[in-house]
Amino acid sequence: MWERAEVPFEFCGCVELRQMLGLKAKTEKELADLLRQVSLDSVYYHTHGPLLRHRYRAGVYSNDFATWAAVEVRDLVLGERLAVIDPLSFDSLSSLREEIVSAIDNHLASITVVPRVVYGAPFEFIESTLMGVPTGLETYTLEEFVQALSEIDDTTIYYHAIETRVRLKPARTHFSAWLRDRLNLPSLAARVQALDPYAVGLERIRSQMLAYCGQVLSLGRDL
Repeated sequence: MWERAEVPFEFCGCVELRQMLGLKAKTEKELADLLRQVSLDSVYYHTHGPLLRHRYRAGVYSNDFATWAAVEVRDLVLGERLAVIDPLSFDSLSSLREEIVSAIDNHLASITVVPRVVYGAPFEFIESTLMGVPTGLETYTLEEFVQALSEIDDTTIYYHAIETRVRLKPARTHFSAWLRDRLNLPSLAARVQALDPYAVGLERIRSQMLAYCGQVLSLGRDL
């Protein structure tokens, strides 16, 4: 008999509220200078936000800064340097900002001419806040969790796997915390926690979580 949690998993979606900041960069130096000034909500929007706006994957260049450098400025070297920065490897948005600015500064120091937009569009800074939206879905067992996980939309996956982890600062995603603490499935929780949304996208995160949970249900024990 599978364990029934005393506290249910409450699925919550989210709505993104965006604000144009009126700040535009036409050169890579301007990009770094403005990045030092903008709010951390803007840093979040341009680094974590692309996952919410691209269902399957954020793209070859997984953050907006890398995309702009590579596509609009046509500076593939900087684009690749910025693309390999893993947003989830930083303990704060401030340190993430510092790493991005440092990468741009180091790149500019290695060349003689500051790359700029010629035929492309300038980089426009945007900031966002996310509002949690309860879905009304509550699950107490792993079977119920799997059923709900197959039905929810991508904003719900994003909210529990990214938004709460980055801005609300729990040590684990909501998914892995509940599986471990409420259903006593530590191995399954660890595998869920290790999933990298920036490598595969939100939809793949869902399918991998469903596969892992399905293995547990099939085996009748934790992985």
